[in-house]
Amino acid sequence: MGDSLEKTKSILSVDTCVDWRGRPCNSNKHGGMGAAAFVLGLQAFEMMAIAAVGNNLITYVYSEMHFPLSKAANVVTNFVGTVFLLSLLGGFLSDSYLGSFRTMLIFGFIELSGFTVLTVQAHYPGLRPAACEMGSSGEGDECEEAKGYKALMFFSALYLVALGSGCLKPNIISHGADQFQKQDPTQFKKLSTFFNCAYFAFCTGELIALTLLVWVQTHSGMDLGFGVSTAAMLLALISLLSGASFFRNNPPRGSIFTPIAQVFVAAFTKRKQICPSNSEMLHGSHNGVVKLLHTDNFRFLDKACIKSEETRGGTREESPWKLCTVTQVEQVKIILSVIPIFACTIIFNTILAQLQTFSVQQGASMNTTLTNSFQIPPASLQSIPYLILIFLVPLYETAFVPLARRLTATDSGITPLQRVGTGLFVATFSMVSAALVEQKRRHSSNLSILWIAPQFVIFGISELFTAVGLVEFFYKQSVEGMQSFLTAMTYCSYSFGFYLSSLLVSVVNKVSGGGSGGGWLSHNDLNKDRLDLFYWLLAGLSLVNFINYLFWANRYSQLVAP
Repeated sequence: MGDSLEKTKSILSVDTCVDWRGRPCNSNKHGGMGAAAFVLGLQAFEMMAIAAVGNNLITYVYSEMHFPLSKAANVVTNFVGTVFLLSLLGGFLSDSYLGSFRTMLIFGFIELSGFTVLTVQAHYPGLRPAACEMGSSGEGDECEEAKGYKALMFFSALYLVALGSGCLKPNIISHGADQFQKQDPTQFKKLSTFFNCAYFAFCTGELIALTLLVWVQTHSGMDLGFGVSTAAMLLALISLLSGASFFRNNPPRGSIFTPIAQVFVAAFTKRKQICPSNSEMLHGSHNGVVKLLHTDNFRFLDKACIKSEETRGGTREESPWKLCTVTQVEQVKIILSVIPIFACTIIFNTILAQLQTFSVQQGASMNTTLTNSFQIPPASLQSIPYLILIFLVPLYETAFVPLARRLTATDSGITPLQRVGTGLFVATFSMVSAALVEQKRRHSSNLSILWIAPQFVIFGISELFTAVGLVEFFYKQSVEGMQSFLTAMTYCSYSFGFYLSSLLVSVVNKVSGGGSGGGWLSHNDLNKDRLDLFYWLLAGLSLVNFINYLFWANRYSQLVAP
């Protein structure tokens, strides 16, 4: 399958990166893997902080805030969905006005403030509903649900964390990748290595969060657990500030949406024009500054590059809202071309949402005892794939990539699109495993929690392919001024996946309940719910989604083929 945009680049762009004082970068001092290491530190510590909160949040919302189980699951998925949706805002602000470094610094402190408020509320009982064990009285109906200022404080803190983390995420990846000169073809191998290292840092942060920090939350209280997350976020900001003098920084270039809007307006204005058969006649195709070759897809947009009679005669200049360059138009074509690829990863992240919500509750209803003195916190099961990936990611980089490179002549071993597709296929079996285990759990009174480990392991392997492949794919499609925004699109996939999870839960309850209120997931008791049927539904959707992906990936490859 086609690799990316580098096939369409014709003239290399000039390196415009600056240091933290706005001076031109020195290649001997700025950038490279050394500078990227500070970004990897930020990635690891920030992920440690947010994962410790997000992955065990359903327990806190259910047990301490006293929301019903299905509502608690939706609180978590909506929170995580908002985190990733806000990545678009972070990418826009970075590329248009602030630059990635300043964006990360500002929103890093916003995220830190959210963690601090969560810690304070968890520490003082008067800021939470009165203690009550959910499920002990009927179905928890007598427990006071968080309302008023208590709910306001909780959701304010939660969404301060969401705002900060969401705006950070796309900039962490793009800023780290910016430490390598994209204009230099010899840097492509290092760039691919960075994406694998970034995922390794991600896994490390997740692993520590899901073992040490979840253990702290379980045995020492959520207040201390949130406090450790606050400290981890502080270390993340220290790592970012420590690398300030070594970073290559792409300066912001003004609103990234204005040139996109200009293309659509100009193409609509000239919709009755006929595109020339020779693309050299299009505006900006031979002025020595074009960065993208003309392609034949979405030909209707080429009309934005047709000069008027007056312009061709040299009597006047046309407004940029009526005449665009080939590079502008090709940039919009890139965005339109990747949307179907982006859409095909939404179901993948809907599966991820189940592992952070229902699978945690599934584990809580099983036998968590390993020895007489040790019990596994259910949320820590999510650490299993990351524990495996700590070893698999270096193995992938040092063994698989060199072998695949010899067979495919591709710098990254396999193309990003092939990597994404592999992960989408494997993810289906995570839900198959989850459904089979849930069926067994329903008929067993003392089933070990280790039975649900395979669904986490399988999804972790799929994430190694899809998550990294998608980030690499989107970054390589970006042109100057859009690195953070296009990278943010990968996180929007997470957002839509988690929102789709909330929607699916509501729809499934309504349809399966038939108006009687007895839907598959409508109870606070998994023994009464039919979580196994819900998992089978997701497995089927995942398989259909993979087939759909094959169509769009193949079509994209044909569009970008030289």
